[in-house]
Amino acid sequence: MEETDNSDKKPTQEPPQCCKIHDHLASEVEVLESFSQAIIRVVESVAPAVVSIVSRMTFQDDGRPIEREGSGSGAVIAPDGYILTNSHVVHDAKEVSVHFTDGSVRSAEIVGEDPPTDLAVLKALALGLPYMEIGDSNALKVGQLVIAVGNPLGLESTVSTGVVSSLGRAIRSISGWLIENIIQHTAPLNPGNSGGPLVDTRGQVVGINTAIIAAAQGIGFSIPSNTASWVLSKLMTQGKVTRSFLGIAGAPRPLSRRTIRALNLSTEQAVVILEVTRGGPAYQAGLQTGDLLIRIGDRDVATMDDIYRFLTEWLAGKPVRVTILRLGKPLEVDVRPSEAA
Repeated sequence: MEETDNSDKKPTQEPPQCCKIHDHLASEVEVLESFSQAIIRVVESVAPAVVSIVSRMTFQDDGRPIEREGSGSGAVIAPDGYILTNSHVVHDAKEVSVHFTDGSVRSAEIVGEDPPTDLAVLKALALGLPYMEIGDSNALKVGQLVIAVGNPLGLESTVSTGVVSSLGRAIRSISGWLIENIIQHTAPLNPGNSGGPLVDTRGQVVGINTAIIAAAQGIGFSIPSNTASWVLSKLMTQGKVTRSFLGIAGAPRPLSRRTIRALNLSTEQAVVILEVTRGGPAYQAGLQTGDLLIRIGDRDVATMDDIYRFLTEWLAGKPVRVTILRLGKPLEVDVRPSEAA
């Protein structure tokens, strides 16, 4: 058998290293370009529904009336002019105007506000407006891409991107109430972006941005859209959100292992009552300073925040059974929470 002489054939050559680098860079550029175009499409679709809000307040200083102007952003959520924004953007405003990206300006009225969640609803005097769809904040995942959009000047939207860095956070509003399930994200909030929407890659509102935490540099916080939807329904039907209160002040107090086992508790501490408001629901039910509040309704209590969470959902005026420890003995008391002022 005759052997083939391959001595004159040239070995297969690898492409130059510079070509490999070029192809790799080209691939990365293509990915970044696709990402960029996706962000552009979202912004173009939602920007017309992101508005600038200017509020004017009048207050007294040594008997002299002084006018102050505030500003923020908002999201149009219905074509007939309903707008979601932050409560602190319009609180105590005597006059509110809404500026759109097309240069038009419309006056607006405050339908209602809810300082405990830093949310407010406005009604602009306009029809046929571009509006945004409210999404499901419960479907968010840590690491998911989000886009913060604002309109601080009324002429052009500001945009920042980031990812969801934490879910289920609880922070306190300016009024001291606990806000549940806060969305923490890495999309920086520019000045004037308070009240603007946080949207997902489908352009749906998943949060309303808020700047209620001082010194939160590089961290964005948003009220989840599911909370906003609940508050929106209350404000549009009632003009306010009603919450219940017991009329107590308290602090966490550890429980003994014997008490935990005997009462089958899921927590290792309770709330010791430090103060009872005279004439309040707890006072009328006979609760006393020094009582250990261990359960409200069917929920074990470990902190005052547990009580706040329960009362946010409980109807004012409806009796609720409270379990306390007094001198080491369990006692059940029916309390009728009243509406918080």
